[in-house]
Amino acid sequence: MTRMLTSLSALILSIIFLVSGNAFLMTLLGIRLSVEAVSPDVIGWVLVCYSIGFVVGTLYVHNIIGRVGHIRAFAVFAAMAAVAALMYPMAVSTVFWALLRVLSGFSIAGVLVVIESWFSSRATNANRGSMFAVYQIVFYLSSAGGQLVVNVGNPSDFLPFSLAAILLTLALIPLSLTRMEAPVIEQASRMSVFKLARESFSGVAGALISGVLIGGFYALGPVYATLVGLDVGKTSTFMASAIVAAMLLAWPLGRVCDRFDRRRVMFWVSLMAAAAAAGVAVSGSASLTLLTLLVGLFTGLSATLYPIAVAITNDRMDSNRIVAASATLLLSYGIGSVIGPITMAKLIHVLGPSGLFYGNAGFLILLAVITSYRISHTDDIPVAEQEDFVPAMPEASAVLSELDPRNEEFQESPEVEEMQEERRQAG
Repeated sequence: MTRMLTSLSALILSIIFLVSGNAFLMTLLGIRLSVEAVSPDVIGWVLVCYSIGFVVGTLYVHNIIGRVGHIRAFAVFAAMAAVAALMYPMAVSTVFWALLRVLSGFSIAGVLVVIESWFSSRATNANRGSMFAVYQIVFYLSSAGGQLVVNVGNPSDFLPFSLAAILLTLALIPLSLTRMEAPVIEQASRMSVFKLARESFSGVAGALISGVLIGGFYALGPVYATLVGLDVGKTSTFMASAIVAAMLLAWPLGRVCDRFDRRRVMFWVSLMAAAAAAGVAVSGSASLTLLTLLVGLFTGLSATLYPIAVAITNDRMDSNRIVAASATLLLSYGIGSVIGPITMAKLIHVLGPSGLFYGNAGFLILLAVITSYRISHTDDIPVAEQEDFVPAMPEASAVLSELDPRNEEFQESPEVEEMQEERRQAG
């Protein structure tokens, strides 16, 4: 393990700087727009543009990387993200900020494709599970740490945005100095969402609604916290604790998923998360402690819906179709992350801050109804025949699905293997 971490140290440092800077900026923007008294409805439209840019990026950045190479593409994407961070305070315009959010989402998608391709290229059947776990732990802890950086400076000043740009720029240094051989990126295959839904409707619905919940919360959680009277310091702690809860609940719920039918687990997780969301909506803001506990329970349970959806789908896939199915589930999640901020922002505008969690509860109940219907109308997969549960993370590109330890039989295409061999001989 130590040798593996040492060999990946440049990648890990770049991830820490990149993810913490991006998470910090996302929370900072929600707080700043609230301070500027922008309507929650408008805030939702501005912040959802990040998800739009990210989804577009995951579909097209491979072409750019293929033309200019990994290091140059990484430098371009990281520089674009840093420039966007510096430009926000230059003009507080919702249209201008929406365009910057599209640029940021596209850039971050490109950077993640590069980083995850390097991770995937170092994976073997012996270390695949360890690498997958290391990536996710670093990602979640960096994201939580980025929330705490929000305490530095006044959101109305230029300083916090400059700090976000510095973090994003620092991500360039470790990877730019690495001597690791650049991998070959192969465009991930996909099957259509409708085709996958015919084979695993519960999986597609779970991924889509997970995107609605997580996308809506990450975009509008800071807005909710500001509207209920939390200061900047408490807002950053509120967001960080939610992310840590999502990481901590993934593993124990994974053990449950390996012992019971996964659609039934999704049903009960949806109901429990809906109860937590309803609790926040009704009385969560009365006490910071109660709010933190209920929101942590809501985000922790909601974050497990995506890996449960992936597990449900993989149980019904042949091994040679798992990567394609995972890419399609990520697309479904991305679509949900576009729907979430827009819908939740409208509910906040109509119902007040509690509208965010009333909306979340409603989507969770909808998922429970869908899952219950599918359980009663389709056959279960015997527990003994289920694939091992892996706490998959949706905040990634389709490249990461190749690192999933369930994909031990994944093989690169002959063309990719040939290109890699030519690179080794040339080096």
